[in-house]
Amino acid sequence: MRAFVFPGQASQFVGMGKDMYTNNESARILFDQADEILGYQISKVMFEGTEEELKETRITQPSVFLHSVIKALINPDVVPDMVAGHSLGEFSALVVNGCLDFASGLLLVKERAEAMQQACELEQSTMAAILGLEDNKVEEICNSINHTVIAANYNCPGQLVISGSIQGVEEAMKACMEAGAKRAIKLAVGGAFHSPFMQPAQDRLKAAIEQTQFSEPFCPVYQNVNATPSTDPDVIKKNILIQLTAPVLWTQIVRNMITDGCDHFTEVGGSGSVLRGMIRQIDRNILSDAL
Repeated sequence: MRAFVFPGQASQFVGMGKDMYTNNESARILFDQADEILGYQISKVMFEGTEEELKETRITQPSVFLHSVIKALINPDVVPDMVAGHSLGEFSALVVNGCLDFASGLLLVKERAEAMQQACELEQSTMAAILGLEDNKVEEICNSINHTVIAANYNCPGQLVISGSIQGVEEAMKACMEAGAKRAIKLAVGGAFHSPFMQPAQDRLKAAIEQTQFSEPFCPVYQNVNATPSTDPDVIKKNILIQLTAPVLWTQIVRNMITDGCDHFTEVGGSGSVLRGMIRQIDRNILSDAL
């Protein structure tokens, strides 16, 4: 069984999608449609924008979404048996498995990006990657800090991202290093994603999700908030909203997919290596490639 997996923020790169636009008529139609839906030329930013421009949350999220979704849609001969996406990537997964149509998915991502950008501006916050320390030890340290900081992204064994207030994250980084972590790296992000700091974004996105039509997908999506598969549109809607303030259970998702029969992962979009690297750390024997 084959799983399609879709990356989130930090998988963007200068010139992303330009080759597809140049060489594939179906891709050109979808990029042009995206420009019209968004009301500005996102394709121009993707193809010609600088690295700094692509790092802006309001630009990054629709760019990564479009790169992943269009790459999947113009390769219809390869069909997944199951899908999952890391954070933002879950929205890409929901278009590719038929739960959302292209336009609805893009509009939700636009709203999500703007809501998260706005939440980041309300209160300073940050994230950091903790490398080489067991998950339960990182959780224990986060719980011991007197400022808001939580385990946010369970990426793979030995790599857990924490999220919270600047002081909370800095104190947790120091405590993790003292507890034996190999590295503690503050991330270049706009705020504390997948933490209580994203509650204003969740509140804003709720109305948009409730007004969007979700259909029963042709294959299950393994969702970030619980790492379990779903084909129920109502469950999927609830979980992608909760996702903004809840941890990304990526390690658990990959393990559950393997348990359920996946023997081949295909990363779709971005550089094609971000998620594959994590998957190799979770199971070194599993097959993986990039679309």
